[in-house]
Amino acid sequence: MVRTYPDACVLIAAYRGQPELQQRAMDILDDPNRRFFVSDFLRLEVLPKPTYRQDNEEVAFMKTVLDAAEHISVSDRLTARALELAETYGLTALDALHIGSALEAGVDEFVTLEKRKRAMFRITGLPLRVTSLLTDP
Repeated sequence: MVRTYPDACVLIAAYRGQPELQQRAMDILDDPNRRFFVSDFLRLEVLPKPTYRQDNEEVAFMKTVLDAAEHISVSDRLTARALELAETYGLTALDALHIGSALEAGVDEFVTLEKRKRAMFRITGLPLRVTSLLTDP
């Protein structure tokens, strides 16, 4: 079982992405060999806009995915780890919080749709693999 933390862009693509990206994202989310982990940071990224737009179908989709996953609690330790990651690798605040959450939960893989030139792909020496569903660099 691959312990997986999906980035917000993966959930958004699964619901309303271009057909090819949507399929790749759904293949990850539907993979029976994966166990998903999510944080409040992920909820904060994927729920407010569709809720504001009153897009009940998108809200229901996101809640279904989020509620089926294991929840990672926010803690001072997680925040400190995220700050250290941001300072060490030049991550954005949200990327650091997501990857910090993934590390706290002991996940194997952080799945994203970001390009491989982003700072998160410079992370080395950690028990976590960052994987992009994009085929281009």
